[in-house]
Amino acid sequence: MGMSAPTGESEYNTTINVVPLVDIMLVLLIIFIITLPVATESVSIDLPRQSDAPPPDVTVQPITITVQSDGAILWNGTESSLSDIRAYVADAAKKPAEEQPEVHIAADKRARYQKIADVLFIVQSGKLKKIGFVGDSTGGV
Repeated sequence: MGMSAPTGESEYNTTINVVPLVDIMLVLLIIFIITLPVATESVSIDLPRQSDAPPPDVTVQPITITVQSDGAILWNGTESSLSDIRAYVADAAKKPAEEQPEVHIAADKRARYQKIADVLFIVQSGKLKKIGFVGDSTGGV
């Protein structure tokens, strides 16, 4: 067993060892070749057919309930009390579910939350299903 004595030149290997790089590239290539057929498998979707028939007419007009900053409540632009709102909601809830109107609740940003919660409670307890809030980025109604 002999030992080599260091010479004057550097013992470091200054060349790039590309064998590990080639090994990694081959492994990645094999992985992509194996997973590619799985990724190209398609899923069948039943798309609707194009029709020349006009869309059905929307005959049910939405109901707009507005809560103003002074506490006034408007049903489609007409000032109403909470008991009036309750009667209007009960009347609208008598219709079949397909014919029930959408209820749009719009509130001023300075309106009291209790008034908005009261209106929402009346609409929900009146069994109306389509309820939405109307927002305004400026904060007004």
